[in-house]
Amino acid sequence: MSKTRMAVAGAGLIGQAHIRVLQASPSCALSAVVDPSPAAAAVAAQAGVPLFTSLDALLANDRPDGVVLATPNALHLPQALQCIAAGVPVLVEKPIATTVAEGQTLVDAAERAGARVLIGHHRAHSPIMAKAKQVVASGQLGRLVSVMGSATFFKPDHYFDDGPWRREPGGGPILINLIHEVHNLRMLCGEIVAVQAFASNAIRGFAVEDTVAINLRFASGALGSFMLSDTAACPRSWEQTSQENQAYATCEDEDCYVVAGTNGSLSVPTMRLKTYPRDQDRSWWKPFEVGTVGLVRDDPLKHQIEHFGAVVRGEASPLVTARDGLQNLKITEAIAEAAATGRVVTVH
Repeated sequence: MSKTRMAVAGAGLIGQAHIRVLQASPSCALSAVVDPSPAAAAVAAQAGVPLFTSLDALLANDRPDGVVLATPNALHLPQALQCIAAGVPVLVEKPIATTVAEGQTLVDAAERAGARVLIGHHRAHSPIMAKAKQVVASGQLGRLVSVMGSATFFKPDHYFDDGPWRREPGGGPILINLIHEVHNLRMLCGEIVAVQAFASNAIRGFAVEDTVAINLRFASGALGSFMLSDTAACPRSWEQTSQENQAYATCEDEDCYVVAGTNGSLSVPTMRLKTYPRDQDRSWWKPFEVGTVGLVRDDPLKHQIEHFGAVVRGEASPLVTARDGLQNLKITEAIAEAAATGRVVTVH
């Protein structure tokens, strides 16, 4: 069977990550690179595929089966609309767009056209998240009560020197990092319907936040608390605990989420499970049964590209739809609004 031909638009860091998994894929093949920058020529040459400077040129000369958009956020909407209009399935890197209004435009266009659109929230394809979601859904924890989460890490000074825009509003961890966490929390605990937040810039003193404390209300009635900081020397983040991205140092004994129910709790990603025996009265004076949920760790980007290939071929529906991507952006924007205003913000 011939492989599904995929073009990657954007030859930056995330684009090159997509190129690598496509080159190793058993079912998909890299067909072209799309990027107008001079540096892209070397990327395409090393990959052994043609380089196009625009989507127009790609679609006119070497129409692929699917397109991966790993371009700057501001280009997601116009380029996704171009792929939808051309009838080419598209994987749009997160965030779906720069604003909720733009995201809604993309959702409306995709749904009108019946287009195959996958949003690149790659953690949705993580075997760790799949197993954690399975445990929560199985009822082993009882009725969901709460989730405690964190994304705490230390970004070095050169991160801000290399991109001075990161010191300004919109460049903080709410809009850069939190959207990943929002999708994970929705996967584990269901829809988020209201948020509160306190933000601080006390450590760096930039015009943008460096630390945020967040409260969450879920549709089920469960509550959540989340600590976000890019100036906290603490490894309780997905990157530093999941072992999925080798670019980050790993603390194997740390967790970034604890999901608790009326019968037990699951810590993620160590997958430590503590539950009361079924035939025992539950009480804080009684011991838990303690174990670890088995899983196989693997690269979620690899799983995501295989899934996108199945979506392109009509064998699967998108795991993360355009509407999912829009909801993640809505919640992220609601947290930014709550931090700025001090109000509880409802999310529809």
